[in-house]
Amino acid sequence: MILAAGYGTRLWPLTIDRAKPAIPFMGRPLVGYVAEYLARFGFGEIAVNLHHRGESVRASLGDGERFGVRFHYVEEPTILGTGGALDNARALLDADTFVVINGKIATDINLDAALETHRRARALATLVLRENVKRERYSMVEVRDRLVTGFGGNPTSDNVSGAGSAAQNGLPDAKNEFREGRGEEFGERRAESSVGVEGVTTPLMFTGIQILDPRIFDYIPRGVFSHTVTDTFIPAIARGERIAAHVAEGDWYELSTVRRYLETSVALLEREGRTVELGEGSRVADSADVRESVLWENVRVAEGAKVRRSVLGAGVVVEQGEVFENVAVVRAELVRGVERPPKGLRGDVRGSNFVAPIPE
Repeated sequence: MILAAGYGTRLWPLTIDRAKPAIPFMGRPLVGYVAEYLARFGFGEIAVNLHHRGESVRASLGDGERFGVRFHYVEEPTILGTGGALDNARALLDADTFVVINGKIATDINLDAALETHRRARALATLVLRENVKRERYSMVEVRDRLVTGFGGNPTSDNVSGAGSAAQNGLPDAKNEFREGRGEEFGERRAESSVGVEGVTTPLMFTGIQILDPRIFDYIPRGVFSHTVTDTFIPAIARGERIAAHVAEGDWYELSTVRRYLETSVALLEREGRTVELGEGSRVADSADVRESVLWENVRVAEGAKVRRSVLGAGVVVEQGEVFENVAVVRAELVRGVERPPKGLRGDVRGSNFVAPIPE
């Protein structure tokens, strides 16, 4: 299952006319990119949960054939959280071991190795972790003897070798934040970990990939909003269930903000020997200078214009001589009368475009 029902407010204004799973990424919709990753490991049947602008996801992904899979869409009239999403799709998932992955990551982590860890541990669940070498603000997952024991706060120089409860490490009450609409990323982005794996002295973080035994549904509340970390994993651990830790290597990118979306796109483009992603129907004049940027569909860049490290949304027109640098741009008509979400980028209207600087 690909978790794809979030609002994507931190990607605003790029998500103003489409859901986060439908935004273009490396020549296909973001969730299509994730589906291709799953298909490489033999997963052909994939559930996708929908809430915000679900029609844009269906339109961009179709039945999944072009990504080598078959999609089963699961609607959420009200958003259900990561645990509630699984409960809502349990009829599709409860017959065998299944993989759940966040719909906003790009990775080449070896899923076969993670599946082997799950089988060997005979675990209720296996969380795929990675070392948080840069000590970014991802909360720590506490691990001992290759099993997850709890979830901590953000890593600091003082706590990298010590495990503690969420409260002890300053982690907010994730359940309440979710229910008040403020905790969108806990367990999807912030569920990380501390040391405890044979000599590892670097904090461990959750990648957003998990392998679950069907027995997990014994711990997921029925028919209500819930979250897998606070409402499922923590109670399961308290009852003696085995939640295995698989510490993976490989590339991993999380695309929850405009900055991360752009930086990840540019990094992957450079590997392919390119500096620009050009969407269908987009045209760049010969004398225009466009580099390290992502252009969605039907963008026009006129003579003498300059675009650097920017994302241009569908239908944007860059006039002759204009300069866009380090910005996200959408058509101004899309934002008129629309209230900016609290986590969305601030910007202003310039001619036919809405231009939002991308913060560092």
